[in-house]
Amino acid sequence: MRTTRLLTLAAAGLVLAGCQTTTPQERRARDETTCASYGFRRGTDSFATCLQRIELDRRAESRAFRYDNDFLMRRPYYWY
Repeated sequence: MRTTRLLTLAAAGLVLAGCQTTTPQERRARDETTCASYGFRRGTDSFATCLQRIELDRRAESRAFRYDNDFLMRRPYYWY
């Protein structure tokens, strides 16, 4: 009984942890930290380019995820 309750609480905690979202401010701060760790200095064009590339990569990953999960986009070739 005790083990079942403990496993149920652990599972609920994992589900709730998966629902956590990142605010745009937190994402920007994380991106800035990433670019700074690459050696770019804040306020320079190269730093802005680094931030832009991170955002473009994020958008490309989002498009790829949507494409991979869209049934109509993955129709067999004989449907055309």
